[in-house]
Amino acid sequence: MIRVVCKAKLKPGVNVEEYLILARKVVTETRKEKGCIMYTLHEDVKDPSIITTIEEWENEEVINQHNKSEHCMKIVPELRKLRESTEINNYREVK
Repeated sequence: MIRVVCKAKLKPGVNVEEYLILARKVVTETRKEKGCIMYTLHEDVKDPSIITTIEEWENEEVINQHNKSEHCMKIVPELRKLRESTEINNYREVK
């Protein structure tokens, strides 16, 4: 299993709800994908302009397929336009 943490800082002046409307579309479609275990949005408690997506996937192959999915190819570029920065990290559980 791989956990992906995608932390986005929105540009100044961007309406957080506008961003979330688009992001929720990605969440809805992604949860239907084979290999997706979890896909959730989180808002920073102290700074609502920081939105983090926490994902769990069966393996890297399904992540690669997700990144090529129609909804990602269409919506994610629109989300990027609203971001000041993005940090994406992939993790494996240490036992």
